[in-house]
Amino acid sequence: MKSIAILVISLGIILVGAEVFVNGVEWLGKKLNLSEGAVGSVLAAVGTALPETLIPIIAIVFSGAAQGHEIGIGAILGAPLMLATLAMCVTGMAVIIFRRKRTFGTKVVADYSSMSRDLGFFILVYAVAVLAGLISPAYRAWQVGIGIIMVLSYCIYVVIMLVQERDIHSDHELPQFYFARSNPSPALMLVLLQVLFALGFIILGAHMFVGSVTDVAEMYAVPAFVLALIITPIATELPEKFNSIIWVSRNKDTLALGNITGAMVFQSSLIPALGIFLTPWQLTHSALIVAALAIASASFIFLELRAKKHITALMLIVGGLFYALFIYLVFLGVIR
Repeated sequence: MKSIAILVISLGIILVGAEVFVNGVEWLGKKLNLSEGAVGSVLAAVGTALPETLIPIIAIVFSGAAQGHEIGIGAILGAPLMLATLAMCVTGMAVIIFRRKRTFGTKVVADYSSMSRDLGFFILVYAVAVLAGLISPAYRAWQVGIGIIMVLSYCIYVVIMLVQERDIHSDHELPQFYFARSNPSPALMLVLLQVLFALGFIILGAHMFVGSVTDVAEMYAVPAFVLALIITPIATELPEKFNSIIWVSRNKDTLALGNITGAMVFQSSLIPALGIFLTPWQLTHSALIVAALAIASASFIFLELRAKKHITALMLIVGGLFYALFIYLVFLGVIR
């Protein structure tokens, strides 16, 4: 019971820290004069992706070698799956719920260039990361080389996003700054202070979470890989889901989807690269199935976007079917 209590508390710490972090980075976007696409796909996406990013890193570095690697790889692969399936599904349902107050109804009309770039990048780079997991340990140097290329590709992506011009309309309905609610224009140093404070909360919660996941897995004889693959991403992807729902209700589709697709870009490049650098990165058949489901769901959304220049709520909800298939395969024992 103690381990379960720590698990719940750690999740709360992670989510509170992530929420405060996101609030700070949105204001940071304004202070740095970044475009709405950059704020959604880079700042907000990286901010809300920090919990599921830190958990595999801490698991690999500080936990026992074998089980730590298992939890870390499970969390690395589980996050993109959640984003491409469940997070998209929740966003699609939010679009339907708020359709009467939305300008485009059940159509999600986000910035086409940003969304197509994000989804295309995810599908290509994540597939490369998966293929790297099939390379024999005898060719370890090739894996490391692929990891370096993945890091460089994300750096190029960030530069492309940051040079976009900021739309003055993106300053409307900016959330109230948490550290100085009465201040309509907080100083840059105060914004950075809030971001760093929240980051400390996230690191603390992630460290607690890894230890409790390991204890619960041993207690109930549940494979650590499966537990990390299901529980960790669901809990840590909540910031993306929550923020996207709010932005959908306010007709901010670029922020709503960019928050998810930007996190997908981040989770398909930098984080698998860290997995390659810190572990032998030999993927099991379960890991390959998980990755295939994530890529398939993202591909359906990408193809509709390219064909129609927008995404329908129904197509986003289809992502939930891929997640349901994942859960079914877990219960069948195909994924373990």
